[in-house]
Amino acid sequence: MTQSLAALATEQSDPRYSGIDTLPTEEIARLMNAADATVPAAVGRAVPAISAAIDGIAGRMTAGGRLLYVGAGTSGRLAVLDASECPPTYGTHPDLVQGIIAGGEVALVRSVEGAEDDAEAGAAVIRDKGAGPLDSVVGISASGRAPYVVAAVAEARRRGALTVGLACNTGTPLGAAAHHAIEVVVGPEIVTGSTRLKAGTAQKLVLNMISTITMIKTGRTYGNHMVDVVASNSKLVDRAARMVADITGAPSARAREVLEDAGRDVKTAVVMIECGVGADDARAVLAAHGNRLAAALRDA
Repeated sequence: MTQSLAALATEQSDPRYSGIDTLPTEEIARLMNAADATVPAAVGRAVPAISAAIDGIAGRMTAGGRLLYVGAGTSGRLAVLDASECPPTYGTHPDLVQGIIAGGEVALVRSVEGAEDDAEAGAAVIRDKGAGPLDSVVGISASGRAPYVVAAVAEARRRGALTVGLACNTGTPLGAAAHHAIEVVVGPEIVTGSTRLKAGTAQKLVLNMISTITMIKTGRTYGNHMVDVVASNSKLVDRAARMVADITGAPSARAREVLEDAGRDVKTAVVMIECGVGADDARAVLAAHGNRLAAALRDA
């Protein structure tokens, strides 16, 4: 039987914080900091489940699939945030990693809390996205009960997609609906029921892992360098040039010059220097190796 909302760990009231409204600001801040410090350990306990989910996601993405995050409220906003960071950081097409929030774009800046109760809308958005066997769908809900999210994951699973349920309680409907249940139990919030706090922090840490490690596994890094970065401003051009210099050992001025010749593409610049070829030939070498820099350099 599904637990009542009042029984969930995320909904409990912690007596340690019952008088916070009477405390000095610094004491409240220290209490919050101490509470937040417990979150990484909770995420650490879920690492085996997180890792299994990532391996499934990366495998499907390598085969041409997408990663779709689905959430409501804070969880939905975190979903959109993580997805939106992938194109500038890893050069991905905006369709590859998508964040879907109950209530649509307006819910990013204004609360549309009733949207999370619309199960049919959750299923419909997955149908509208055309989710299929190559795709992965990650449902995110602190309670693990949001009908919109549970229905989205159930529909994705019905359509053959890999499904993941990320919640901050155990034994949830979301976990039951998904192939992979990731349960990060952070306990009561300092402000009772305000799951944008510890639960939100936990969700952000897990989403960081999912997107970052998936990108590593699909060849969008070289070592710990984000070689698919889109060098679209002066800071990122400088970072890209330093990456080229670090990887190739070329002097900074030479690295920057070749980077410009490569259209500010780090991988192309590295192959140009390491293989002594022009930009077009470097791009051809990368294309022949699935755009994976490590493979291109190994066979050079």
